[in-house]
Amino acid sequence: MLVLGGTAEARELADALEARGHAVTTSLAGRTRDPRLPAGAVRTGGFGGVEGLVGALGDVDALIDATHPFAARMTEHAAEAARATGTPMLVLRRPGWVESPGDRWIRVPTTGAAAAALGRAARVFLAIGRQGVHHFVGLDAWFLVRAIEPPDELPARAELILRRGPFELDDERALLREHRIDVLVAKDSGGATEAKLVAAREAGVPVVLVDRPALPTGVAAVGGVEGAVAWVEQPRTPPG
Repeated sequence: MLVLGGTAEARELADALEARGHAVTTSLAGRTRDPRLPAGAVRTGGFGGVEGLVGALGDVDALIDATHPFAARMTEHAAEAARATGTPMLVLRRPGWVESPGDRWIRVPTTGAAAAALGRAARVFLAIGRQGVHHFVGLDAWFLVRAIEPPDELPARAELILRRGPFELDDERALLREHRIDVLVAKDSGGATEAKLVAAREAGVPVVLVDRPALPTGVAAVGGVEGAVAWVEQPRTPPG
């Protein structure tokens, strides 16, 4: 199995498959220093586009894309390479968040649209990671920027917090309160980073939420590790 990783679900999947006797190689992009490594073999670095991924699939029985829900280019390349080689492919994507009573969400299609939707916000908590922060450079607001790695550029008025989640609800409550946040910007990543949304709901802080990209047409997808393991172990007719 080749697992395109970088998420908690990818690590859990590799651990589960290795424990069940499957040989797994997890591919990491290499953007994060000191990543948490899964069981099995690990390769680091890009493939060199679709052609490189096609070459990597030569000895692979199945391809599982368990990258971040916003890693759209990698997913598109994976789907194209799988079609070209006839390799069975599955996308493992944690479910997105669902709006609850009291939430004040503004859904937007892109990070650029999130920047345009801020209006007259004065103090913004930018919880989108390092990629996409450039869209907010030049806006007339103060930003609290949280990421694992430093962004390439920051708004003129910004405070940077380098920290890896997930974060406790009490910590998120304190962060909004101490920094007097009046708008939260986040990506609909799903998973265990929901505490910031709960804290925003309790504080009456509106959330500009970036929708996740659509999956490529015709690609099978599951929302959890158990479903991915079941997909791997389902009987398949050998090619030819």
